[in-house]
Amino acid sequence: MAVTLDLGDAKDIHPKNKQDVGKRLALVALDQVYKIPTDYFGPLYKTFKIAGNRVEIFFDHSKGITSQRTGLAGFQIAGSDKIFHWAKAQVTNGKVIVWSDQVAKPVSVRYAWGDNPAANLTNRSGLPASPFRTDQW
Repeated sequence: MAVTLDLGDAKDIHPKNKQDVGKRLALVALDQVYKIPTDYFGPLYKTFKIAGNRVEIFFDHSKGITSQRTGLAGFQIAGSDKIFHWAKAQVTNGKVIVWSDQVAKPVSVRYAWGDNPAANLTNRSGLPASPFRTDQW
């Protein structure tokens, strides 16, 4: 699997940029099939921890975790009412901290969860993070 959410077109499910899709699939093959160590995947959700009114998100493939632009985009947070609000997020010590003034007691976070999301979390490879959710609602 290769994440291509940053290569697509909102009006066409088939990315026109086939070359970069192929390059990402080749990175996966080099590492997973041919056992040539390479950065082949962007940040991949691992687990989360609630810390007061914030949620700490931990990832695999997180070396050099950052955003492609100033500030992280694409995060939503919800409390026990299951209503998601757009959230603020920042990278701190290799994890992402997520919060919103509208959610005092968070229970769940979603990232890039929707059609054509504005999401920009990457790692040192520049590959995008995979969309995820922490809830099972």
